[in-house]
Amino acid sequence: MEEIKSTILEILEEMHPDEDFEHCDTLVDSKVLDSFDIITLISEINEEFDVTISADKIVPENFNSVDALAELVQSLIDED
Repeated sequence: MEEIKSTILEILEEMHPDEDFEHCDTLVDSKVLDSFDIITLISEINEEFDVTISADKIVPENFNSVDALAELVQSLIDED
């Protein structure tokens, strides 16, 4: 799980190098990530982890923190 979290952090930091993603748990709610960022993030995660994030998983709870994103990715990997 730490490897997943680390990779997601790298992706996010490339998108917004000035943000503290490790300590933020309101990435969507506080508008750190906008809809374009989320689409980019989904694409990067799909490619990096060979998973598919379905539309029903694209909810703020899954994108508000690195931990939530890592849990989502881990659950998708476990489904395969």
